[in-house]
Amino acid sequence: MESPAPNRRRFSRSVAFAALLGYAAWLVFPMIWVAYSSLKADDAIFRDTFALPSIRALHADNYLRAWGGAHFGAYFLNSVIVTCSSVALIVALGSMAAYALARFTHPLGKIAFGLIVAGLTLPAQLAIIPLFFEMRGLGLLNSRTGLVLAYTANGLPFAIFVLAGFFRVLPRSLYEAAVVDGCGEFAAFWRVLLPLARPGLVTVAIFQFIGVWKEYFYAFMLVSGDVEGSAKTLPIGLANLSIAAEYRSEYGMLFAGIILVTLPILVVYSALQRQIVRGIAAGALKG
Repeated sequence: MESPAPNRRRFSRSVAFAALLGYAAWLVFPMIWVAYSSLKADDAIFRDTFALPSIRALHADNYLRAWGGAHFGAYFLNSVIVTCSSVALIVALGSMAAYALARFTHPLGKIAFGLIVAGLTLPAQLAIIPLFFEMRGLGLLNSRTGLVLAYTANGLPFAIFVLAGFFRVLPRSLYEAAVVDGCGEFAAFWRVLLPLARPGLVTVAIFQFIGVWKEYFYAFMLVSGDVEGSAKTLPIGLANLSIAAEYRSEYGMLFAGIILVTLPILVVYSALQRQIVRGIAAGALKG
């Protein structure tokens, strides 16, 4: 006779699996619905809301209208420039600062690290007013440069916090061996220690890419006055398209815009998800 303990375990696993499956369906179905609704005409979206689009009546022109008519092409280019520049600066500056804080011992080192990590607790809404006036004083409002600097400053605390944990656990013997081989401080950092922190670098880069690509609040406050659209990013364009769609009922084009915004994130995450998990696991073990 089988003991009740295995039966209870199987039952709890089945309940947990059913709950997770239902939660996944609840999250995934809206994305699938938006994806196939972007290929439907506006009247079909209202008439048959959840029906699949007809093969004979696919409206791929929704994407062309969003890309050209709604200026998503220009917004996409701005997002690529701003995101790549911000991520590159965050990784470069964050790795050097994290290495310095982890490598050198100084009475003020812990205080500096605490102040930097405290930036993770600072709400964006609290900092936006002084940031706005500072950007205006520097003449960086409505520019991609100002947006890159804001994103870099906002992302550095997270990068330093994560990367400092990787550098702290690297054996000091590696640094000493590099010095014996003739490396200076920067050469030892660049050639020996930085490559060993690659899981942390990849993790920081991916998280910052996702965060900057979809960020709306800073973009709205700092570049919404850009009339020509030379600095507006995809979230701003999507918000403008959403407002316009409410008055013109162009929901097919709106759904196409949503797909254009979310598709790069899905591609990047799907391609690098193993490295994300590997980097988080390595950070957990080293922390």
